[in-house]
Amino acid sequence: MIFVRDKGRLCNNILQYAHVYAWGREHGRQTMSMRFAYKYRYFHICHTPHHHLATYLFAKYGAKWGLLPVVRFNEPEGDTLAQERQLLSHRHIVAEGWYARWYDLFLKYKDEIIELFQFDTAIEQYATRQFRAEGSPEALKLGVHIRRGDYRSWQGGRFFYTDEQYVGVIRQFLQLHADRPVTVYICGNDPDLQCDEFRRQLSPAPVIFPQGNPGQDLCLLSHCDYLIGAPSTFTLVAAMYHDVPLYWVKDSSAQLSEASFSRFDMLFRQIL
Repeated sequence: MIFVRDKGRLCNNILQYAHVYAWGREHGRQTMSMRFAYKYRYFHICHTPHHHLATYLFAKYGAKWGLLPVVRFNEPEGDTLAQERQLLSHRHIVAEGWYARWYDLFLKYKDEIIELFQFDTAIEQYATRQFRAEGSPEALKLGVHIRRGDYRSWQGGRFFYTDEQYVGVIRQFLQLHADRPVTVYICGNDPDLQCDEFRRQLSPAPVIFPQGNPGQDLCLLSHCDYLIGAPSTFTLVAAMYHDVPLYWVKDSSAQLSEASFSRFDMLFRQIL
């Protein structure tokens, strides 16, 4: 068994585990995500064998006390052959590190990964209620993820955008689709978001702030027709489920076009 010791937040955890899962499937090794054994319990994987607190504690303290070997993937774009040999040579081992990356294997087993991370029924029902409550059935659903918090300092604040900058990008999207109604769903981690100002500046397009938990927001975004956000794994994973076109805002002053949108299979190779 490969116990995957996850790092970071929800969608970092999904991607990190998914890479190791894909490698394990290719080499006939079982894997278990330590994070989804006790946290973020929104998904099918949380209810599968081994994903419970007892297994998590076994792996955590086994590694801490030196009873289980630990292999680390801490080098960006590093040669992983030595780590892979370690994974193959131990019956039980803990794997950790953000740079466990096997892109081609991930794509090979992507359907299985999506199935593992299918949302629980209550989460799906939440998204359905949100869509039924607001907007017209024929409207395009634009999902916007506003990442603030740690983005104030991450990469020197490179992707920390103001409300006005997000409004400018959304306006461009509305202009691109002026021939049909659009409903805008905005999720994020900023409690000081000026919701009324977004609604005023984007009128007459309906602007909805679901304010769900991370699982609910991720599920809702995954069912949108288009996604916009600063580069992050949250929008990336949301796009994965139904191959939703995603625009990562790397320059808030850039001109938006249909060609600005990309797909998961290309963007997931670009995460830092």
